[in-house]
Amino acid sequence: MLTTLAIANYRSLRDLTVPLHQLNTITGANGSGKSNLYRALRLLAETAQGGATASLAREGGLNSTLWAGPESFSRAVRSGEQPVQHAVPKHPVNLKLGFAGDDFGYAIDLGLPVPGTSVFSLDPVIKRECIWSGPVLRPAAALVERRGAVVSCRRDDGKWEVIASHLPGFDSMMTHVADPRNAPEVAQLRERIRGWRFYDHFRTDSGAPARLPQVGTHTPVLGNDGADLAAAIQTIREIGDAAALDAAVDDAFPGSRIRTRGDERGRIELEMLQHGLLRPLTSAELSDGTLRYLLWIAALHTPRPPELLVLNEPETSLHPDLLPPLARLIAQAATRSQVLVVSHATRLIAALERSADSHSIMLEKTLGETTIAGLHPLDKPAWRWPAR
Repeated sequence: MLTTLAIANYRSLRDLTVPLHQLNTITGANGSGKSNLYRALRLLAETAQGGATASLAREGGLNSTLWAGPESFSRAVRSGEQPVQHAVPKHPVNLKLGFAGDDFGYAIDLGLPVPGTSVFSLDPVIKRECIWSGPVLRPAAALVERRGAVVSCRRDDGKWEVIASHLPGFDSMMTHVADPRNAPEVAQLRERIRGWRFYDHFRTDSGAPARLPQVGTHTPVLGNDGADLAAAIQTIREIGDAAALDAAVDDAFPGSRIRTRGDERGRIELEMLQHGLLRPLTSAELSDGTLRYLLWIAALHTPRPPELLVLNEPETSLHPDLLPPLARLIAQAATRSQVLVVSHATRLIAALERSADSHSIMLEKTLGETTIAGLHPLDKPAWRWPAR
């Protein structure tokens, strides 16, 4: 389980260290930084796929995603005695992301290339990467370090050995030195990050893939677009917890059941049987809210629960009466996965807060910077960035 998420200089997240529990809700007013935290976590996950720099490019490049304020705020600025002013930077341009758990920690530091060395002068370059043992980076706990193009690994005798010396600045060590023999920590951490699962705004419009029959195949993990909804539901019935699936449907839609139907070409579609109706409704006939809720049921009842499950505004298009059942669905998923929910639905948050080991994180913005409301600096999780 992750215990700490750390982000520096990403949009409004100038210096944010977030304590994490088994079930976490991220909330706050519009513009407080909820979406930035979600996107930063997705960007961190992209490192294991080798796509961090490409993801930053899609956001407009490093300069477009960097914190736009000063490096720090003096006490006088925070109290309003002095205005925010430009100052000469004391540190090079950097965007840093990291996390830590009880066993491993990881951090990545991105910056700009050396001037004049490439046409891609604004393309982010990975300056530092580090994997360590335990929740806090210490020299004695470091296991794998990357400085520029050089990656070194600590051997069993405590000595460091160079395992790569010409790593391109746009490639993470996660994708190039994840050798189970020479760098088992990198390989292990990469696979764990690749297992993280993100769900964000399922499509439920009239042309949504989830409304159309699809060729059926075993689907233990619902796709991000929900196109394989019927296959995912049938897979839960065959190799997952079918009783829990039926209970979740009845909890949200009392007296209703769902099933799948196949045709001679191997395509299957979802049907919903509702009390009082003489025939089942296909997914094409369901309301947006009903279809979206069934997508959440399929996602959260996966027979292969991930280590980390991140849900972005799951309340979208749902009637308020569906939020308590959704909270129960999420709480049940949190018994098998660590869950992080980004939401501003007060009814959903209140229901989740009643769950065991639930942790609510209220974000607020001051002087353009996202902070955690009520978190005293002495209560922040211990965190240390690797120095360049």
